[in-house]
Amino acid sequence: MCNVVVVRPGSTLFDEQERIKGSLDMPLSASGIEQVHRIASEIAKLPISTVYCGPCESAQSTAKEIAEHTRAKWKVCDCFRNLDHGLWQGKLIDELRRQQPRLFKQLQENPRSFCPPGGETVAEAEARVEKLIVKLCKKHSNETIAVVIPEPLASLIAAKLKETDLGDLWKSECDYGSWEMIDSDTHDTIGTQLVSNRVVGANSSPSVV
Repeated sequence: MCNVVVVRPGSTLFDEQERIKGSLDMPLSASGIEQVHRIASEIAKLPISTVYCGPCESAQSTAKEIAEHTRAKWKVCDCFRNLDHGLWQGKLIDELRRQQPRLFKQLQENPRSFCPPGGETVAEAEARVEKLIVKLCKKHSNETIAVVIPEPLASLIAAKLKETDLGDLWKSECDYGSWEMIDSDTHDTIGTQLVSNRVVGANSSPSVV
């Protein structure tokens, strides 16, 4: 049995402004740093062996702090980069809701087939992360690992592990500073913690997957 702790990094300024961040690389905001501190404290006692994270700065900063609190190794995985939202990146979610209501609704109703202008589909993102998730769960059988990835990729991976529907990706787009632990063998969520504030900190260098 592999337990997977899915961690949403602390917030960036775009998250707090409810802008579409997508694959843009942004640092944690002041609030995001506080959120990371709290996440690391909340899960410090979990027996996490390795922390895997996406290549963006907010995910790496969050992973580094968690690794220091849990005394785990941490590694950067390029496959865990967030969905590329193309020309929508940087736009306000509410702006898209008002200006392109049909496209907005299409993403809600059929997310896997939708593709933002110049971006990638959810199905394409699923394809690039699925093999790695399976590989990590096999590699860490009978262990607990953490994966630190921003939304909406975090919800996509959590849904894969739990074998549930994706849900509203627009709603998850604004989720940050939270974590949940999933038993990847039984697909049951065995614990959820939603957090609101945190820090970033310290040593150790990651390896890259």
